[in-house]
Amino acid sequence: MKKLVSLFLVLTMLLGICAIASADGPVEITFWHAMGGVNGEAITKMIEDFNAQYEGKIKVNYEYQGSYDDAFAKIQAAGINAIPCDIMQVYDIGTRFMIDSGWVKPMQEFIDAEGFDASVIEPNIAAYYTVDGTLYSMPFNSSTPILYYNKTAFEKAGLDPETPPKNFDEIYEMATKIAESGAAQYGFGMGNYGWFFEQWTGKMGKNYVNNNNGRGEAYATAVEFDSNGAGHDILSVWKKFVGDKETAIAPYLNQGNDDAKQAFINGDIAITLESTAALKTLLTNVGDSFEIGVGFFPNINADDVGGVSVGGGSLWAFKTGDEAREAATWEFVKFMTNPENQAFWNAQTGYFPVNVKAQETETFKANVEKYPQFQVALDQLHSSAPQYAGGLLSVFSQARALVQTYTEKLVHGEIADVDECVTKLAGEINEAIEMYNLTNY
Repeated sequence: MKKLVSLFLVLTMLLGICAIASADGPVEITFWHAMGGVNGEAITKMIEDFNAQYEGKIKVNYEYQGSYDDAFAKIQAAGINAIPCDIMQVYDIGTRFMIDSGWVKPMQEFIDAEGFDASVIEPNIAAYYTVDGTLYSMPFNSSTPILYYNKTAFEKAGLDPETPPKNFDEIYEMATKIAESGAAQYGFGMGNYGWFFEQWTGKMGKNYVNNNNGRGEAYATAVEFDSNGAGHDILSVWKKFVGDKETAIAPYLNQGNDDAKQAFINGDIAITLESTAALKTLLTNVGDSFEIGVGFFPNINADDVGGVSVGGGSLWAFKTGDEAREAATWEFVKFMTNPENQAFWNAQTGYFPVNVKAQETETFKANVEKYPQFQVALDQLHSSAPQYAGGLLSVFSQARALVQTYTEKLVHGEIADVDECVTKLAGEINEAIEMYNLTNY
């Protein structure tokens, strides 16, 4: 039976390729993406290079849809009967919804039909988008959070500029010395970003939600961070660093990462947390003002043993029923993730090269030689393992927003007790999960 299915997939793929070859004029497909700024310029060049290489055969019409949230909301609103594109870039936390929708054609089908060597995809990245042995989307712009620090401020404070902090106990000690020395206004500052909460849970080796972090035989029905201690430990750090007048040593830098990023660029804070994808932007904006160092994303507790999971986004193909367009979509996916293009993408943006062979290219080698900070980010990725791939949850975008809302309430004193805050946060997320599950399963 499996042989018959495989044969069918191969024949389908061949028919699609033949349809491309015999089409009158290029086969046109539409790509929705969520990359603005420097990242948008890089992705535009890659798309235009594809169109030039496939001129007369395939043309990709590309449309910027705003932020990840904006793009995701638009595709949710469109529905299966009005899918407006052939391929779309979706952020990591949209994965469970996209699978549940039934709208997508898994990348695994293209891979199996062609016999494509999927081992070239970074295993710790592919693990996030693989469910029950099926790779549903192709990793593209993948990142993890890392620690950034001002080496110049470290030296002024008498700290070793080659030794970044590994956990929040060390951050507290170093940040205090930096502020007391006057090397920076604050030793530490971070944005209130729900992604970090998810990462710290994984760094503890704990699950965000039940049923094997939403990857088991059943869907996630409730969070686990309220019962496994992760929520308590994470929000306790926030209260100590920002929300308690007696112990606070860091400013509150609002939800998201924009304010924290700017404070770091300005030299107002000496240690911060950001995505690997921010590396090129930070290096460019800081310039010669000070030397940037990077380190692994810090543990909440000194004895935490776990790993990081990827964020960013991946490429999702939709079921259009048009063999030529689906075949064209696959050609585009392969182009965007080939070694040279991924080396270019990494150098321009800071996102990981998802194709392991990109590390063999001269583009990658030259970039790492010029900016060795990129290698630290890659080392962190390789130090993790697939079991820390991260949770799957259909209401993850809501959950992330709620994490930020309740963190803000805690640091502003609207909720005084950490455990009360965790309980209320978990309750609201569980209500959203229950409502979604009742409606969709």
